[in-house]
Amino acid sequence: MSIGFWVKRFLTVLVGAATIIFIAQLLKGHSVAYSAPQAAIWGTAAAIIFTVTRFFRARRGQHCAICKDTPQMAHDDRGEV
Repeated sequence: MSIGFWVKRFLTVLVGAATIIFIAQLLKGHSVAYSAPQAAIWGTAAAIIFTVTRFFRARRGQHCAICKDTPQMAHDDRGEV
C-alpha cells in the first residue's frame, strides 16, 4: 500500500475524531476556544494510534474487512472486474 493510502486514512480518521471530540466538548458546555484545541490534540492522537496500528497489522497480513485496507478489497467494493 502506498504512502498516499496511509495519508488518506490518517486524514480521514483525524477529521472524524476531531469532529466528534469537538461536538462532545461543546455539548459538555465548554467554549469553542477550549473545544477546538482539545479536538485537535486528541483527534491527532487518535489518528496516529489508529493509523500506526493498522499499518503494522497490514504488514503482518491482518487485514480489516470494514476498512477495506487491501487493494483487492477496495477493487471488489467498487464493483470493478
